[in-house]
Amino acid sequence: MQRPTLIVLKALIAVMLLLLLSCQLFLVPGTAQNLAADYPELAGLQVPGIVIAVLFLACVEVVMLCVWRLLSMVGEQSIFGSDAFRWVDLILASIIAATLLIAVAGVLLFAAGVANPSVQLLCALGIVVGSGLALLVGVMRGLLTNAAQLQHDLSEVV
Repeated sequence: MQRPTLIVLKALIAVMLLLLLSCQLFLVPGTAQNLAADYPELAGLQVPGIVIAVLFLACVEVVMLCVWRLLSMVGEQSIFGSDAFRWVDLILASIIAATLLIAVAGVLLFAAGVANPSVQLLCALGIVVGSGLALLVGVMRGLLTNAAQLQHDLSEVV
């Protein structure tokens, strides 16, 4: 991968991280407070909603940081080393955690009696997309394993 491409990707990741952090600090608590004020029946969900949303965004941030590190490894031409597997495993764990947070949010909303069909559908969609992403990353990890083995075998031949 060419150096300018890596620089642009890292710049985009930095912007996304700043935006996600600002959402965690300002948007999520402010929105939760406004919803609790406008809909008193949702006031009991304010704190759990903030916690789940902040943790979900933290999972996304962890994925971004892992991708940053993997991009650095590509630039250093060390992507086929054993360190890459740690970062991919962390991405996989973050996706699974985010998917579980969506499921927990859906259960909380359903238990509170405020999960209308569209909210239930969005939660189901989030769980399906998260599961699909986890499976995709699992397959990509398998491909990385195969490529690392081929790289190792090739280095022994040369």
